[in-house]
Amino acid sequence: MARIVMKFGGTSMAGTERIRRVANIVRKQQAAGHEVAVVVSAMAGETDRLVNFCREANALYDPAEYDVVVASGEQVTSGLLALTLQSLGCKARSWLGWQLQVHTIEAHAKARIDSIDSDALVASMGAGEIAVIPGFQGVGSDGRVTTLGRGGSDTSAVAVAAAIDADRCDIYTDVDGVYTTDPRIVAKARKLKAVTYEEMLELASVGAKVLQTRSVGLAMKEGVRVQVLSSFLGDDAVPADQLPGTLIVSDEEMDQLVENGDMERQLVTGIAHDKNEAKVILTRVPDRPGAVANIFEPLAQAAINVDMIIQNVGRDKGETDVTFTVPQADLARAQALLEDKREVIGYNRIITDSKIAKISVVGVGMKSHAGVASTMFRALSDRGINIQAISTSEIKVSVMIDEDETELAVRVLHTAYGLDAQDEAA
Repeated sequence: MARIVMKFGGTSMAGTERIRRVANIVRKQQAAGHEVAVVVSAMAGETDRLVNFCREANALYDPAEYDVVVASGEQVTSGLLALTLQSLGCKARSWLGWQLQVHTIEAHAKARIDSIDSDALVASMGAGEIAVIPGFQGVGSDGRVTTLGRGGSDTSAVAVAAAIDADRCDIYTDVDGVYTTDPRIVAKARKLKAVTYEEMLELASVGAKVLQTRSVGLAMKEGVRVQVLSSFLGDDAVPADQLPGTLIVSDEEMDQLVENGDMERQLVTGIAHDKNEAKVILTRVPDRPGAVANIFEPLAQAAINVDMIIQNVGRDKGETDVTFTVPQADLARAQALLEDKREVIGYNRIITDSKIAKISVVGVGMKSHAGVASTMFRALSDRGINIQAISTSEIKVSVMIDEDETELAVRVLHTAYGLDAQDEAA
């Protein structure tokens, strides 16, 4: 018998028919003898609808009241799933964030989970009751409802799994696992049996939409085994224990899977793309200590994430150009902040471009193999794709290219690294 946390996203909870399908999947896991807790998102589109209500009520809305409104979406689906499970003969009840005491810290609308009081939950599950928990929400130190930011239900599920010492956290979504790249772009993309926390963290941070970045980081920190599965299964489908999704595991478990012959160790695990970036260039920035700090400090204070950064070699006149990327949604704010600080920074012009894309190659095999970056650059060069910027980590190489060339670049790189499905048996 295992203790399992199951998480279902918005598309899985979109309407009573789909909630009934989810209830049947949950019932099967309990029928197999497992203790089960379920974390649910709001119905697809519901959070957007609630956010719009807040904006219409007050454009400069109070984040604490915003949380009260948007948290209601998950409250509805948790109650409906509990009711549906009861109709199928299961013992089930909902546990709202304040009832479970999901303690959060930091700001409203982007809170972080600090701790969870799980004793009552564990006792309830041990008594054969299915716990249904609304994701995305918790309670602040002042006793008020808080929310974790978009995609926060993944983080809720992992946090619950860590708190109750679950054997596994199953994330059910509208895809049946993690693929070598987006199957809508590359038909020959392959589903991966397993990826490491580190690889999934990089993939999530550079555009793979399967899991929220924060949830992967928490899973890695707490050692929670995560499995990505599809919730769109037939009613006669086998339980998740026998249904292979993609496992997200530690390096040690991955080494064991490779040793047992269950996995092949790949040099490159996947290719990710992100069109939600924008490029900012500041020209003729003074080439002196503190100049770059003057650029990025106001952006950091405004919680605007900066990704790729390039500083050109200083010119004879003691000036340099600084290029970097920010999320597209933050471009207008970033531009306004930088224009406001023009005197302090001392740049000449600000140039922006939102028609760019970031393409990333990810794989732990890069740690011990040379030539991954050169393969990427040569493959793109052979197809006439120009690279505007480059950033790297120990297991990732990312390049900035023109947005119009995104799909071509993904296909070219997927083939260049031998990730196409036909190469699997080679």
